[in-house]
This record gives sequence, C-alpha cells and structure tokens, in this order.
Amino acid sequence: MSGALSGFASTIILQPFDLLKTRIQQPDHLNKLKPSLSPQSTLVFRTARDIVQSKGFLGLWRGTTASLLRNVPGVALYFTGLNQFRAFLATSPYFAPLRAPSASSYSTSTLPKLTPQGNLLAGAVTRVAVGFLLNPISVLKARYESSLYTYNSLPQALMGIMRSGPSEVFRGAVASSLRDAPYAGIFVVFYEHIKNTMSNAVSSAPNAAGLPIPISTSAAVNSVSAASAGALATLATQPFDVLKTKMQVRSEIKYRGLLSTVSAIWRGSEVLNIVGVQQRGIAGFFDGATLRMSRKIFSSAIGWAVYEGVLVAMRSEEA
Repeated sequence: MSGALSGFASTIILQPFDLLKTRIQQPDHLNKLKPSLSPQSTLVFRTARDIVQSKGFLGLWRGTTASLLRNVPGVALYFTGLNQFRAFLATSPYFAPLRAPSASSYSTSTLPKLTPQGNLLAGAVTRVAVGFLLNPISVLKARYESSLYTYNSLPQALMGIMRSGPSEVFRGAVASSLRDAPYAGIFVVFYEHIKNTMSNAVSSAPNAAGLPIPISTSAAVNSVSAASAGALATLATQPFDVLKTKMQVRSEIKYRGLLSTVSAIWRGSEVLNIVGVQQRGIAGFFDGATLRMSRKIFSSAIGWAVYEGVLVAMRSEEA
C-alpha cells in the first residue's frame, strides 16, 4: 500500500517531465536537422509550448493513465520486493552490516540494513525483475507519451501490442535492464549511505539530547537522501534511457536491435555529415537528460519520503 501510494503521488505530480522527455528523445535526427543543433533547454521549452498550444495545459499530462498503470503496481512491487529481498540478504553474514546500525538510523527508517554490496545487489535484481514483468506496460506508456502513435483507448493499444508478439511486448527490455540494474543498485547504495550519514548528524546535534528524531525531520532526511541518490544514479544511466525510448517508440529497422540503435544514435544524421557538421556522438545519448534528472530527483524525494513515512507511521501505531 505504501509503495502504491508513493507511485501514485509521484506520477500525478511529475507526468509532464516524462512526457517532455519522451518527446525530446523520440525524433529521428536523420530527418530533423534543426532540433539536433538546438540547445536542449530551448528544445524543452519549445516542445512544452507546442503541446500547450495544440492540446491545452492538460496536454502536458497526456499518458497519465498509462503511467499510473505502469508506476502504481510497478513501484508497489519494487518496494515490496526490495524490502523482502533485503530482509533475505540480511540473514547472510556476507551481506549483513559488520556493526549494528545506531539508533538514529532506525529512527528514520524501518528497512533492513545491508552492506553496500547487499544494497547494490538487492536494488539491481529487484528493479530488473519488476521491469521485465511490466515491460508491455512500459512500451504502452512510452508510445502514449510519444506523438508518433494515436490510440483510441488504452485496452485497444495494449491488445495491439500483445497481438504483435514477443518482439513488440518486450521491445527495449534489454536496454531497460541495462538502465534499471545499475540505476537501482547505485541508488540504493547512495541512498542508504547519505541517509545514515544525515541521520547520525541530526541525532548528534546539541539539541537532540538523545531524543528520537521527529517524523518531519525523518521525512526531510529521507527526501534529501533520495533526491541526491536519484541525481547520481540518473546521470550514470542516462544513455540507456535514450536507448530504451528509441527502441520502444521508433519502428524503423535500425532501432530493432540494441547495437544498431547505439550506432544510429551515435551517427546522429547523415544529413549533418553531408553539410559538414560533426556527428552527434556521445551527446546523442543525453537527450532529455535534464528532464529525466529533474523528474528522478523529485520522484525519488516524493516517493521514498512517502514510502518510508507511511511505514514508520504504521510501525508506530502497531507499537
């Protein structure tokens, strides 16, 4: 319940970031010279303006229903699976912390404690498993956010994807796994480290006097920790997010395989090469990076604060 509420809140609030990111990542720069040369900030505002002019302000929330179908069960399954897997790993001497966490660490969280290796493994395995299970909904979400597809209804779109067979149902699954495994692993490691450091600092403050950390302070610690960890993990995995989006929304042959998609993004545009402009190279793998970074920072801060806050409140009531 806590995970589902977390996914619902972050999706409703931050859907425009997802929509704009997909729209910026979807173009084929073989055919569109100007966008590939535009500063990304200019492209973001221009894309947002075009959507508002054609669809109204609520057009920025296109695909919200598909996002909710993906994120509410996805976040719920991820948090539940992560908690259970971490509890399982905590029974192993290799993954259990060498020393018991301080009382301050427990006052901001009810989650099992692991070594960095355990956190890395738990985050990566859980995220990939949930992502693979919900990949059909991820494809649906990406295409609903894209301007390349016009669907009459969600059930019709989902059935169309399912009827196309495994090749469509699991489009981008490998790229998603390459993005999600390091992202989730890096995130959990940094989140736990930053959270423990901050909670220890708060509990050792002169006015703390050994008192339990207030729920409001715990929420602030969890939010700042999650936002910081989200920024670091997002930057490290951005190229795989571009690969995933290209493979899920583009239908050309060159976007059917992982290596061919990498090559297409790296080359950028034969048109650019003809007119003497350099290839896009590594820059092509960071389309939408600002939007994804912004969304992940806010969604991580909202999601983990809600998730851990609800768990702490429920445990307090039980006690």
